[in-house]
Amino acid sequence: MKGKEWYQATEVAEEYEDKRFSQGGRLIDRQEKEAVSTALGDLEGKKVLEIACGTGRFSVMLAARGADVVGLDISDAMLSQGREKARGAGLSERVEFVRGDAARLPFPDDHFDAVLAMRFFHLIPNPDRYLEEIRRVTSDQLVFDTFNTPSTRSIYNRLLPMGSRLYEESDVSAMLERTGYELTDSTHDFLLPYGFYRAIPRSVADAFYRVESGLRDTEAGDGFASVTYWDARIN
Repeated sequence: MKGKEWYQATEVAEEYEDKRFSQGGRLIDRQEKEAVSTALGDLEGKKVLEIACGTGRFSVMLAARGADVVGLDISDAMLSQGREKARGAGLSERVEFVRGDAARLPFPDDHFDAVLAMRFFHLIPNPDRYLEEIRRVTSDQLVFDTFNTPSTRSIYNRLLPMGSRLYEESDVSAMLERTGYELTDSTHDFLLPYGFYRAIPRSVADAFYRVESGLRDTEAGDGFASVTYWDARIN
């Protein structure tokens, strides 16, 4: 797994979005933002915390949809990119970026209406600890994603220098129940792993995605999706 030092490096933050969300990566960005927007629904006047906000691509989007947003991350370099993005969008007054640890959130109980945690749960060794802390600061909703097994991600994961924690649906259901949440919805996406899509042009990625969407819509294909977006509520 890549260490915290790598993630917090200024050069990594400056190149992060170009490497992750250029070419076919723009398709990934679109699908993730659609899933988040659908799950969170109407955000006008709501207070939302984004954990592991990185360069703020979700935080700024949520602010543009009417939410008052706090983006939390461990990397000052990533947060700097987020602040620049918010300024460019004219949304600095609606987004605050805070450096902090998701295991010890610097907020009072029930402070947020919703918490968003994308690209986070595959990196942490003890999800229950984080889920309990998230439940403490939110009064209603948690939206997050996981990488799944069985899926092509399992194969891709073996080739990566940084591993990812993979989940089965039963794992997610059990950890939510243990920590005081009720699962209300889930959406599966991407039969092929993200790394494949990032390596090809957007037009080719769109074509592959149309084909895999047809396969994923079958009962067998749906069970092998690489990614799931989860919508949970406080019990």
